[in-house]
Amino acid sequence: MTLLENRKVRFDYEILESLDAGLSLLGWEVKSIRAKSINFASSWVKIRNGEVFLMNFKISPWKFSQGEQDMFREKKLLLHKKEIVRIESKMATKNLTLVPYKIYLKNGKFKCEICLVRGRKKHEKRQVLKDRVAVKEAQKAIKKLSRG
Repeated sequence: MTLLENRKVRFDYEILESLDAGLSLLGWEVKSIRAKSINFASSWVKIRNGEVFLMNFKISPWKFSQGEQDMFREKKLLLHKKEIVRIESKMATKNLTLVPYKIYLKNGKFKCEICLVRGRKKHEKRQVLKDRVAVKEAQKAIKKLSRG
C-alpha cells in the first residue's frame, strides 16, 4: 500500500535503477506515517560512512506523543552492504543521484523505494511531456474504435 509518492521524480529525472530499503523509525514517527502526516517535498538520500540516510523528510509530530520530536531527523535506510557499495560506485563513476521515490507498507513494515537517477535537461522534459500526450491520444483513439 503506497502512502506517499514523489511524482516529480519521474518528470525531473530518468530513473535507471530502483531499490527497496527499510526505514529505521521511532514510535511516534510510525504513528504519524500511518496518519499520512508526511512530506517528501525537498528530501534527498545521502551515503555517509557506508550507511544510507534519508535527509529532510518531514514527519509531523504525532498529536498524542510527549517529549521532544524532531520533524526533520535523518532516518537511516536499511540496505545490504553490497548494495550500498554498488550504488556508491555507480554514483561516483557515472555522475548519478540517489533520490527517494515512494514510502509504502509491505508486510507491516515501512519501506522506502529509492532510485538511482540521471537529471533531465529542459528540452528532454518537454519531449517527455509530448510523448505522454501522444500516448494518451493514441489510447483514446483505440478506445473510440473499439466502441464504434
